[in-house]
Formats: sequence, structure tokens, C-alpha cells
Amino acid sequence: MTTPTHPAPTTPLNLSRTTATAARVLRQLRHDPRTIALMILVPCVMLFLLRYVFDGNPRTFDSIGASLLGIFPLITMFLVTSIATLRERTSGTLERLLALPLGKADLIAGYALAFGTLAIIQSALATGLALWFLDLDVTGSPWLLLLVALLDALLGTALGLFVSAFAASEFQAVQFMPAVIFPQLLLCGLFTPRDTMHPVLEALSDVLPMSYAVDGMNEVLNHTDMTATFLRDVLIVAGCALLVLGLGAATLRRRTA
Repeated sequence: MTTPTHPAPTTPLNLSRTTATAARVLRQLRHDPRTIALMILVPCVMLFLLRYVFDGNPRTFDSIGASLLGIFPLITMFLVTSIATLRERTSGTLERLLALPLGKADLIAGYALAFGTLAIIQSALATGLALWFLDLDVTGSPWLLLLVALLDALLGTALGLFVSAFAASEFQAVQFMPAVIFPQLLLCGLFTPRDTMHPVLEALSDVLPMSYAVDGMNEVLNHTDMTATFLRDVLIVAGCALLVLGLGAATLRRRTA
């Protein structure tokens, strides 16, 4: 009787496997112009509309435009990433990939790298549009604004990868948006200062990453230099993105039930 052989154990994260996965995802996205347009152009279009909604009161755009510069990329990356990853699972692609010497961490990191590359382009275009075409008035450095926008887009990517593990269809993936994104949108301080909310809601907002994304944008809006609060905010957003990516790797399933 022949003893069955098993694939050699793989390291938790391998650079060559991760970059190969990212390259495969980018090649697939290249043939899907609608998805690329959604990821890259929609935040710019939304900022453009917002600017001229407040055409008679530019200061209103200045006060909320910076915050939405981070929120729009987070929402679009969440939506696209969750649906694209679920499509890979339901088509059997993930099952075939995980049958190879490819660890879950390699797969999640590869997806994050691919969508993160598009997030860089998305954030750079949206930030450039807001600052140099729509005349968003910020006190701090445009590079700090870009940094927060990029971290927000990466956080949206991580959240999308994570929730895709719990959806059985693309419709269910979309349904996670009201559950994951909308509460953060309401409690992040965009509509009213968080310290004026009910104490329970304020405490809840303190553990939601979008709150720190908005706080970070407001720090750039109101301060010329990098503040300790800004540094805390970006570290929390980055840490949440890494934590959610780790949870995504831990909950990744080989097939959808």
C-alpha cells in the first residue's frame, strides 16, 4: 500500500507567491474596465458633484471635503474587493489555488497588494482633484492628506476581503455594506462631533476605524504640521487594516457552501 503524499508545508508568507497572486489579480482586472472605472473614477466623480452641490458655500465643502476624501475610497474599495473575492470563490478559483502550495496568507496578501496598487492610483487622483481642481482648502501638507486617503482605501480593501468569507453570493456581499460601512459612516463624526453623541454611541465610535480616518483628515485640515493626534490616527487605521487582513486569512474558506 502506497502512503499518500502531501504537499510540503509552506511558510506563512512567501514573497514570490504573494506577488504572483497579485499579478494574476491585476491581469484579470485589466480585462474588466467597469470594475477599474468604479474603483478609480467613482470617488473623483463623487467629490466633483459634492463640490458643486455646495457651490454657493465653498466653506462647507472645505469642512467636509477632506473627510469624504477618505470615506469615498474606503467605500468603493470595500464594495469592489468583497465582490471580486467572492466571485473567485464561487467560480472555484480559490479552491484550485489553495490546492497548490499556496498559503492563505499568500493569497490574502496577494489580493491586498493588487487592490492596494489600484488604491494608490485612486487616492492620488482623488486627492489631486480635490486640492488642485476643486480648490479644497487645507492647512496641512497635501502628502499627509494623500497618506490618510491611501490608508482608508487599504482599510476598505481589508474589510472587503474579510467580509467576503461570510457571503455566499454577490448579493449577500453587497448586503454587508449597511452592516459594516453605514454604522461607521453615521458615527465617524462626519455629521456631528463625536463628543456630542449619546455616551453609548460615542464609546462605540471610539472603536470604529473610520472615526480615526475622519479625525486624521481633520487634523490635516486644521494644522500645518504633523500632530501627535494625527500620528495616532494613522497608526490606528493602519493597524486596523493589518488586523482585518489577518482575520481575513484566518477565516478564508476553500469553498463556498
